[in-house]
Amino acid sequence: MQIFDQKSLSKLYKPKSDSHKGENGRLLIVGGSKLFHASIFWSADVASKIVDLVHFASPAEENNELIRMKMKEGFWNGIVVPYQKIEEYITEDDCVLIGPGMSREDGLMEDEKPTKEIVDYFLTKYPSKKWVIDGGALQEVDPKLLNNNMIITPHGREWEMLAGPLPKNEDEIEKKLMKFSNDHGGVTILLKGKRDFVCSKFKCFYIDGGNPGMTKGGTGDTLAGIVGSLIAQGNDLFISACAAAYINGKAGELTKRKASLVASDLLDKIGDIVG
Repeated sequence: MQIFDQKSLSKLYKPKSDSHKGENGRLLIVGGSKLFHASIFWSADVASKIVDLVHFASPAEENNELIRMKMKEGFWNGIVVPYQKIEEYITEDDCVLIGPGMSREDGLMEDEKPTKEIVDYFLTKYPSKKWVIDGGALQEVDPKLLNNNMIITPHGREWEMLAGPLPKNEDEIEKKLMKFSNDHGGVTILLKGKRDFVCSKFKCFYIDGGNPGMTKGGTGDTLAGIVGSLIAQGNDLFISACAAAYINGKAGELTKRKASLVASDLLDKIGDIVG
């Protein structure tokens, strides 16, 4: 297993001085629910610091004017798009991040479309699109739909829901993750934890960093936003996952607050590291 370090960031795409709007990445973020509102904003805010265009849509706003208004009031650094037109943006944008704030089956509120139905439909219809599958989408997805155009971002409990318990030995964790990738179309796995692992069927890297406060809600959403943004800029999926884990962890290290850290503390630091 290899370690990903700062020198490897040099492999990432750098915007050209003469580039035009939209040439440095277009990311669509799909998430949120009637119960969970903040997650998708963390992902969208951090993405706006990296890519040229962030499009933001939620199935919760379909036929719900109140949620639609809250979305537009809460996100100024990108474009809130009508959920009814989402497939136009899936087609046009460079990458889709799906899942932050989406509800599991047991958390759905009245009139909400099941997350599994939404996710499986999109992954079935657009298997060649580049996808980052996070949060509620990851907890509900059919693993048979995963392929080498996709990154999944589980923490330990989500991994158990998806594929069973993790071994305690790191070498065995590596083998298990690589086997899962091999058995599921070459999907890239970013396993979040005290030490992050990024594995495909061919290789595995680990990334150290962060601070104790990064167990707080929202820090995984910023990570997902970075992953999707780097992919949208044309970076390799595996490198994007490694770099995002490094950047998010480094931002945590640079914040003055440790155990009291909240997700908003990461945003400016991430912008400084990427920029």
